[in-house]
Amino acid sequence: MSFIIAAPASGSGKTTITLGLLRAFSRAGAIRAAKSGPDYIDPRFHEAACGAPCVNLDAWAMSPSRIKALAADPTPLIIEGAMGLFDGAPPDGKGATADLAHILGLPVVLVVDAGKMAGSVAPLVNGFLNHDPGVKIAGIILNNVGSPRHERMLRSALSDIRVFGALPRAPELSQPSRHLGLVQAQERPDLEAYLDQVAALINSHVDLAALMRLNSALPRSQNTPSLTTPAQKIAVAQDAAFAFTYPHILADWRAAGAEINFFSPLANEAPAPVDLIYLPGGYPELHAGQLAANTIFLNALRDTDAQIYGECGGYMVLGETLIDADGTAHQMAGLLPLETSFATRKLHLGYRTLRATEGPFAGAWKGHEFHYATTLRAEGAPLFKAEDAEGTQLPPMGLIKGNVCGSFAHIIDAC
Repeated sequence: MSFIIAAPASGSGKTTITLGLLRAFSRAGAIRAAKSGPDYIDPRFHEAACGAPCVNLDAWAMSPSRIKALAADPTPLIIEGAMGLFDGAPPDGKGATADLAHILGLPVVLVVDAGKMAGSVAPLVNGFLNHDPGVKIAGIILNNVGSPRHERMLRSALSDIRVFGALPRAPELSQPSRHLGLVQAQERPDLEAYLDQVAALINSHVDLAALMRLNSALPRSQNTPSLTTPAQKIAVAQDAAFAFTYPHILADWRAAGAEINFFSPLANEAPAPVDLIYLPGGYPELHAGQLAANTIFLNALRDTDAQIYGECGGYMVLGETLIDADGTAHQMAGLLPLETSFATRKLHLGYRTLRATEGPFAGAWKGHEFHYATTLRAEGAPLFKAEDAEGTQLPPMGLIKGNVCGSFAHIIDAC
């Protein structure tokens, strides 16, 4: 049993249903999770729900062999899609959840938010069933159903289309969110109770036995492609302010012989003596005052000869000033001539092809940009040449100065 949870559009309830399925199936045996696309937040919820690591499978940034290698394992796998089933990057929609269905040969369970429809559910679902013959939709889960009568109307309209379950409206299960997505899993003290509540709803309204009978098997794969490590000894910042790391990248570095240890800037910890300090993205803007006061952490960055690399949030912390949403300016490490602000937010979103000639990540990379920060000042040598998903050249990204560099882009895989 392995399958993909997808939907016609974002906001249909994929994440809640995926979490409930993972928690429910985990009680009967081992289950794994994966997330389609460049998402850092949902995978941590997946891990809490099933008790196993969750990987990202990105059909835009990763090769089919990379995806097959990351997915390969005899343990059943549930993949949560992103956006709508056929929504991908311009110009041709590459990277859609449907691409994972093609690459892995897995069936799709379509989640349909039926809260504001009755008979119209049939043409909607039939359109998805017939849009791409290479994508097998095994059946649907109806979400946001108003009453038993509403459910009967929906099932009647769907006729011979397989319905695995129908979930009633449950506004109490909506999750708190902020500007980059859900509030992070590690910030939810009620997480276990929430996951149990969602699993109970799934158990009551979804035919788990029918899902377990889905005839699906992951393709065999060659050895996992691995990235070379950028350094022998690497310190990775990890806490609520710096949580956006891809497990496959850390795993590749370890496989290439790197020694990785973690430290918490929020706890005012200094990294151990290493060759590379990696500050990943996250939410430093929510903790800017605390970070500015953590002199042990900041002075360790200022005094080291190690290479330092910052992504997105980590990049902002390497700059001189970070202005929070209230307009308060906070002094950061001051290692890059950079000033950023959340006082006036602007969305920057999209896949990126990146090329660097210097720094720990010299070479060509596939990456993603997703932030609301505004750059007020960035002076000096840029780190990356950049293109968008359509191959259009963008202004250079990031900065490099001596042993310090970074940008707003998140690296996903090598080109």
